[in-house]
Amino acid sequence: MIRILTGISLLLAAAFLIGSQAARLTLPVLSQNQRQLLPYAMSNPVAGEAVPASSEGNWGLSFQQEGKPPVANATSDYLRQFNAHYVADSEEKVIYLTFDAGYENGNTAPILDALKKHDAPATFFLVGNFLNTNPELVQRMVAEGHSVGNHTFHHPDMSKISTAETFSEELCSLEALYEQVAGQPMKKWYRPPQGKYSEANLQMAKELGYHTFIWRLAYVDWDENDQPTHEAAFDKLLSRIHPGAIVLLHSTSRTNAEILDELLSKWKEMGYEFHSLDELTV
Repeated sequence: MIRILTGISLLLAAAFLIGSQAARLTLPVLSQNQRQLLPYAMSNPVAGEAVPASSEGNWGLSFQQEGKPPVANATSDYLRQFNAHYVADSEEKVIYLTFDAGYENGNTAPILDALKKHDAPATFFLVGNFLNTNPELVQRMVAEGHSVGNHTFHHPDMSKISTAETFSEELCSLEALYEQVAGQPMKKWYRPPQGKYSEANLQMAKELGYHTFIWRLAYVDWDENDQPTHEAAFDKLLSRIHPGAIVLLHSTSRTNAEILDELLSKWKEMGYEFHSLDELTV
């Protein structure tokens, strides 16, 4: 038993060190082995209920069977106490589309075109830079029925913020800028930058009236200088889709802009519909 516990401790320590060194990454940089084992290292062997490894962590997923939900490093029940979500508790073939947008490089407009063509609502989680430099795109998102969520003003590692004042400033300053740009209040929807969170952060967001949205499906699409091929993107996004998934894509991705029309068509052919995150906050 001591050997097992030591092994688990080493695994968690390695995962933390690797994740803390990952700049501009959305998913923690773990090996396939680590991604498969980490969720189990965090589980309670008696009750069988997943618990957080510590008060801080990266959001991680392990896909173990095609077309089936992945194993996550926190349960829906654990997250729900903080008004946090990563999947709908439903077996209906529904997809919730979300896009993270830190800056604009010409790919947002074609993404909006594809969403409009398929009448697919989406949520764009924006940072201050995007709102400051692309007000017309933000206004188009709103006009075409999409939602805009809070990805913080400066995109810091929020798990390192320990005071409610600093945490609130990151979210409230973005709210104020959004209201200037869009002429309406921002929805109280929050996505932690890089998927890094702490239990204290989740509680702070809840006390500010926010719902925190993580994700159930994402892939390596954020590196502008190393974009996945269309084939690689379809391989991940078609085989891993599953009912109730909150999908995270980056609107800076050239690949996403190029494939989204076809991707939405393929998901429709698989029987899926696209719904708004509003359904998860009632």
